[in-house]
Amino acid sequence: MHIALSTLVRLVLFSHVLISSVLPSSAQSCSNHAFASNKVFTTCSDLPYLDSFLYWTYNPSSQTLQIAYRRMKIASSRWVAWAINPNATGMEKSQALVAFQQPDGTMKAYTSPVENYSTLLQQGDLSFPVSDLSATFSNNEMIIFATLTLQNASVTSLNQVWQDGPVSGSNLGRHDITGNNVLSMGNLNLLSGQSTPTGGGGGGGAGGSGALSSKTKKRNVHGVLNAVSWGIMLPLGALIARYLKAFKSADPAWFYLHVTCQTSAYIIGIAGFATGLKLGSQSPGIQFTAHRVIGILLFCLATLQVFALLLRPKKDHKYRFYWNLYHYAFGYMVIILSVVNIFKGFDILKPEKKWERAYIGIIVVLAILAAFLEAYTWYLVLKLKKSASTKKTPNGVNGRNGV
Repeated sequence: MHIALSTLVRLVLFSHVLISSVLPSSAQSCSNHAFASNKVFTTCSDLPYLDSFLYWTYNPSSQTLQIAYRRMKIASSRWVAWAINPNATGMEKSQALVAFQQPDGTMKAYTSPVENYSTLLQQGDLSFPVSDLSATFSNNEMIIFATLTLQNASVTSLNQVWQDGPVSGSNLGRHDITGNNVLSMGNLNLLSGQSTPTGGGGGGGAGGSGALSSKTKKRNVHGVLNAVSWGIMLPLGALIARYLKAFKSADPAWFYLHVTCQTSAYIIGIAGFATGLKLGSQSPGIQFTAHRVIGILLFCLATLQVFALLLRPKKDHKYRFYWNLYHYAFGYMVIILSVVNIFKGFDILKPEKKWERAYIGIIVVLAILAAFLEAYTWYLVLKLKKSASTKKTPNGVNGRNGV
């Protein structure tokens, strides 16, 4: 029992390592890449999202910009796009270069003016001339090459956007509207080579690096609050209720520990739920995703559990059996949905892998602990039954015959 309690305490303490910023980063540097076509560019930039890089050579006298947009870790069933927005940040009104692999295996690269957020990336002329447009795909890496004539001698800074999405045959599908896909925009200084992210979510729109920082922090806070409350504390509270009450010495301490753990989880969960609603209100283009639906369902079920605690009948009440069925069923349902939704949150937030691995480690430890305590509890139950049976039939006398 002492070992089990110590392990539970260590799990609670370990969960605090999740409270940290988890911003995405590129795994490689653009300067390490050599193009197979022997093309050379004077400047390059590691774009902060979607494993992307931009290479360019800017000639102010001719007002031409030679670029190569490189997207790593991309499947052949995806399209990629890089665009500049002459008048604002974000996708709307941007001028895009699009590429994808056609059913016959050849690459198609074309220009597409993005008039609004409902675009299907139809082919069309841009507001400036584009030449030498081509694309390649090899080893899960797609590259767009082009030369842009900017027609504005004073241009030294551009608003850029980059994206990817699914392809079915020759039909381009909508890109994801969560995670890094709503952050993939920034400002590019052609002379200094500095690339500054400006993405804030919702598919585009104006906003500076401060907006990005605020939105990202809210996402991280939302993820940490829900991972700690729904994903760790609730399962921990369930373990306390199921296994510690098997020890007579833990009664009634197990009940107060269980209530404290679950109530604390619910309070922290309220904060996580509120940040989720706030993020949803700031992203009006995002519909009811599975993560959001499960989150709302979880909050409703957890609230019912709180009310159930207030209406708990006494042990000898005739309805206590039905209350127990309700409490156990809803409780385990909440725990299962919580863990599932935490992983859906990881898919959206896309933090560094170490944070997802840390949570997986916690869940594995909880599962091992539950298996150990389950086996030990059954051992105690069987031992008590055997002891009770021995008392009824002392010295080997057959109790059934009453001799």
